[in-house]
Amino acid sequence: MSAKGRLFIVSAPSGAGKTSLVKALLERMEGIQVSVSHTTRAQRPGEVDGVNYNFVDKAEFKAMIEQNAFLEHAEVFGNYYGTSEAWVRAQMDQGVDVILEIDWQGGQQVRRLMPEAVGIFILPPSKAALMERLSNRGQDSEEVIAKRMAQSESEVSHYVEYDFIIINDEFTTALDEMASVIIADRVRIDRQREQHQGLLKDLLSGHSA
Repeated sequence: MSAKGRLFIVSAPSGAGKTSLVKALLERMEGIQVSVSHTTRAQRPGEVDGVNYNFVDKAEFKAMIEQNAFLEHAEVFGNYYGTSEAWVRAQMDQGVDVILEIDWQGGQQVRRLMPEAVGIFILPPSKAALMERLSNRGQDSEEVIAKRMAQSESEVSHYVEYDFIIINDEFTTALDEMASVIIADRVRIDRQREQHQGLLKDLLSGHSA
C-alpha cells in the first residue's frame, strides 16, 4: 500500500536560489514533483501548456476562484497565478510528494487549508550574496534589483512561519539538506505505518497486549 504523499511549501526571497534547488532535487529524487500553477499570463516561446503552467484566460481563472478551486492564488503585475487544490490532492492520493514554490503570502493561504503541509524557507548566506546573485542573473534592471533587495527584508521576516530553514551558501550542501527534509518526512511513523500495514501486522502477529 502506498502512503499518502506530503505537501511541501518552499519559499524564499528572490535570488536565494529556490528554483535551482527545487530543480536539482527533482532530478535527484523520485516520487516528488513540483506543482504546475494556473496562470492568465501569455505563454512564452518554449513554454509548454500543462508543463510550465496551465494557461487559462481571466474568465476561466475567476470562475475557478468562485468555485474555491485554488489552494492559493495571487495577482502579480496584472496576471493571476494559482495552485489547483484538486490537482495537488490527486497527486498526494497517489503517494506522490508535491512541492509548491510560492511566496510567504501563498504559504499562509495553503496552511489555512492544509495545516499538515511542511514549510521549507531558503535563505541566502548574506545580503551581499543576495545582491550579487540578483545582479549576475542579468534578467533585471538596476531599479528592479533595488526593489527586490528592499522587499527581501520583509520576505525574510516570515521565516518563523516555516518548519525548516536552509541556508543556500554551498549549493550541494543546501541540496543535501533539502533532500534530508523530504527523506525524514517519508520515514515518519504516520507514513510508514500507512505504507507498511502488512509488515507491521506480521511482525506483531504473535504479540499480545
